[in-house]
Amino acid sequence: MKSPVKPLTGLFICGIEPLYLLVRKSKHMKSSITISFLALLSWLSACQSSSSKNTEVPLAGEPTLKTTVIVNNREIIWGMDFLPNGDLLFTEKKGTIARYSTNGTIQEISGVPAGIVSNGQGGLLDIKVHPNYATNGWIYISYAASESGVNGAVLKLTRFKLNGNTITNTETIFQTKTPNTWYGHYGSRIIFDKAGLLYLSIGEGGSTSYGGVGSGNMNAQDTKSDWGKVHRMTDDGKVPSDNPVLPGNTTATTVFSYGHRNPQGMTYDPVNNRIWENEHGPMGGDEINLVEKGKNYGWPLVSYGKNYDGVAVSSNPTSNGITDPLKYWVPSIAPSGMAVITSDKFKSWKSNVLTGSLKFNYVSRAVLQGTTITKDEKILEGIGRVRNVKQGPDGAIYVAVEGPGRIIRVTGE
Repeated sequence: MKSPVKPLTGLFICGIEPLYLLVRKSKHMKSSITISFLALLSWLSACQSSSSKNTEVPLAGEPTLKTTVIVNNREIIWGMDFLPNGDLLFTEKKGTIARYSTNGTIQEISGVPAGIVSNGQGGLLDIKVHPNYATNGWIYISYAASESGVNGAVLKLTRFKLNGNTITNTETIFQTKTPNTWYGHYGSRIIFDKAGLLYLSIGEGGSTSYGGVGSGNMNAQDTKSDWGKVHRMTDDGKVPSDNPVLPGNTTATTVFSYGHRNPQGMTYDPVNNRIWENEHGPMGGDEINLVEKGKNYGWPLVSYGKNYDGVAVSSNPTSNGITDPLKYWVPSIAPSGMAVITSDKFKSWKSNVLTGSLKFNYVSRAVLQGTTITKDEKILEGIGRVRNVKQGPDGAIYVAVEGPGRIIRVTGE
């Protein structure tokens, strides 16, 4: 079958070889500087016009899925990531970290930071291995934490190293300045981009989650608040020089985008250099977004959903200055976890975006035409409450589900 995703027509023209030929040929041509400059402009234009397309070309055919349970009878498994040797680290909401080794054994990690608050939607959340782990040894976790004398919980981003199965060299590189007093909507996911910058999604926190222009929780719209944001920082928590200066601020902060309600899924597409994010709406209005610099994603001002009392969040789900979602769900599917398929093992599904559904116990497979979602198909129906979805270094998809906590390895044949 033909893939619904067209290959990038301008890919070759953006490559190194054409640029090399330009320089090489220009040495033997009259007006070489003018010709080179005009050709370079043409190539740059072609590269720019192709930015909304996908660069990978999927194989033909539909994969036949095979599932294997590799971890079973655990608590709520929230985060997963892989060490360079293929071992899988995973977190449990209650505050534990374990290592699943390629030989099938599971070992507990000791030395997890104290003070993790696991009530409500809090707990030990995501885990991410630094892309340069082989040289620096850093691993990152996000979690809800208590602070002495503070009512509620803050969200912390901490990094550490492993000595065997013991945590060492613990450093907290980021934490919210204010607490979450209703213990809900923390987010959160951790990713790195190709430049080695770290992104952390955080939910709106605060004291309530009632939507509308009169909401009692405007954290997501407050550009000085850490809550309801996607943060972008260096791997040691500093502000990158090219982060946006948002309305109301005079300098850049770690805030990269704002107006997010509860982003429990976020993934990086290394082929197309894109950041995909999903977030819970209220009653309806769950979203898939592309996270872009300085953009406002609307919460709590607009939504396709309703508050839990049946009152619409907004009379119009769109508004000037608000970035619309690429997809929304009504009714809500309760999205959590996200992955982009880059493996040839899934044939025509390559470049598709996967989102887990907590509410309906399946994985959503979004088919793309550039950045437009043209089809949304349910796969792995009945698998359980899907908390996380991850593509492994072996090209397989790993799905964490609840009741009991399991990790399921999915392969395409």
